[in-house]
Amino acid sequence: MIEQHKKSEAAESVKLKPSELPAYCPTEEMGLWNSHPRVYIPLDEKKEASCPYCGTLFTLVEDAE
Repeated sequence: MIEQHKKSEAAESVKLKPSELPAYCPTEEMGLWNSHPRVYIPLDEKKEASCPYCGTLFTLVEDAE
């Protein structure tokens, strides 16, 4: 149980604008050493979703003018 808590603290957070969709993980900025199979993160119904592999949190934000 402690291991899971540490993993969630270490997870990254990625903010995306609607123009940057579709969201996928791992992102191009993540290093090769921590990559996993590419998965697409659904942000069409909710504004936040996590990667099932690494726990990275993806958040959809409004476009700034």
